[in-house]
Amino acid sequence: MHANKNPAVNVVGTDVEVDLYPFLLGYKDGRVERLLSSRFVPASENPTANRGVATRDVVVDHGTGVSARLFLPTRAAMAGRRLPIVVYVHGGSFCTESAFCRTYHGYATSLAASAGAIVVSVEYRLAPEHPIPAAYDDAWSALKWVASLADPWLADYADPERTFLAGDSAGGNIAYHTAVRASRAGGVGVGVGIDGVIIVQPYFWGAERLPSEAVCDGAAVLPAHRVDWLWPFVTAGQAGNEDPRLNPPDEEIASLTCRRVLVAVAEKDTLRERGCRLFARIRDYYARTGGEATLVESEGEDHGFHLYSPLRATSRRLMESIVRFINQPPAPELDGGLLWHALDGKRIRRSSTMTAPELIILGVPSRPFRDIFGYGMDMKHQHCSGPSSTTCMAYGTSKIGGGRGKAATSKKANYGLFTGPVRPNKAYKGPAAAALPGGTQAVKSYL
Repeated sequence: MHANKNPAVNVVGTDVEVDLYPFLLGYKDGRVERLLSSRFVPASENPTANRGVATRDVVVDHGTGVSARLFLPTRAAMAGRRLPIVVYVHGGSFCTESAFCRTYHGYATSLAASAGAIVVSVEYRLAPEHPIPAAYDDAWSALKWVASLADPWLADYADPERTFLAGDSAGGNIAYHTAVRASRAGGVGVGVGIDGVIIVQPYFWGAERLPSEAVCDGAAVLPAHRVDWLWPFVTAGQAGNEDPRLNPPDEEIASLTCRRVLVAVAEKDTLRERGCRLFARIRDYYARTGGEATLVESEGEDHGFHLYSPLRATSRRLMESIVRFINQPPAPELDGGLLWHALDGKRIRRSSTMTAPELIILGVPSRPFRDIFGYGMDMKHQHCSGPSSTTCMAYGTSKIGGGRGKAATSKKANYGLFTGPVRPNKAYKGPAAAALPGGTQAVKSYL
């Protein structure tokens, strides 16, 4: 099935020109209304009120205004060992969310505390005011800044040889392309090596619909028809869904020099099959060249579940898998040069008869989605505020090329994760989980 070749079309009878609900609406007069937002959270170097994690904001590039929030787990830092670095790129369809707002401040805090890692959460410029490739360039600038070890927290506590690139959704796409750029550039600094890449429910797509995508327009968080519209919009009409940045060619995958990759997908996510296919291609490349690849699937979950309901069992297990991936010691040389991971952390030697990885499947959630921290209400009613030096670039209603306007307001009912009309709580009617190319042997956990 062919995707819409010209997806940014007018919505008949309204002033809306581009409908990227639940993230953003673009109007005919150039205004942009950001629907997905959560309140600004100030940084604090006092770790007592933030799970033992000190935070502060830094300017990465004074020319572009790109900045980052650093998260330092103080107990791990005081233990006398060098800490891994995680350069984290937030999601939000390239056009919403922020490193400085509640959702990603909370997630990065949890990641830093759980992994004992310094997290550098990148505040990149957002589309459509700053079309792609601005976000790619900003993530690259942030990685080079990290590699310089110019910041005292990095200089005093970080282990630059254990640097990870990570991101979710659009941020997963950005993290992947930043790893490719670092590989082709021959690295980003003396003594700095990208040990691994972590991409969670990453945004990849294509001009041709995959079978699973053709039936995901119902109750999915990311309906396929809206995913079709995204890339032309965030590239200011300069690229369509056939763009190789959405469907990486084999030669690009073969350029990766990081030794480990983790791809996490969610069973009901419209983007699931794309993530699985990218993983399979990375797996096959590493099978020939040496390296490690991990696929984690969260059963019964949809896009972004771990961000907005972080205390549910599936969210905790996903975090545990990421933490284990970060803190895994260097692997010994194995027959075939490939190491697969099971959920309990055991190492599995790849034999000549094994043709597929041990797939981590995180069990079906024990209860329906609950907006534990009231994130949905925050995203509906609040927007970023705070000192001008750290004001979020993500929120409000603005005109492309103009300044920030008022916060988006909506009278639609709130339904947990997003603002919008309440939809019936119908059972998922999509197809059975699409098989991973090449097949898998599943290790299921229903803890």
